[in-house]
Amino acid sequence: MEVQIIRADMHKDEEKHYVGHTIFKLADHKSEYEITFFSKRGKDWDYSLNFAGEPGNEEEFLKTDTLVEEDDDLFDTLLDAALDTMEEEAKEE
Repeated sequence: MEVQIIRADMHKDEEKHYVGHTIFKLADHKSEYEITFFSKRGKDWDYSLNFAGEPGNEEEFLKTDTLVEEDDDLFDTLLDAALDTMEEEAKEE
């Protein structure tokens, strides 16, 4: 499925854990979504999916959540968009 990345960011919090966000839109979906990433060491990632802005169609949201869970390429694309915003020094700390 075609994905449009709208905005992304990633940083390390005070405890040196990775925290990031990617706002995106899927083709044929009316709503934009925000996925929040969290990892203690940058290896295993937890995520949370929400609407970006106003709530939208719940059925489309559930389909998107399933797609993110099952499609490794989509997940990696969203995660990489956030990771790519970090400066190299921050990645290596």
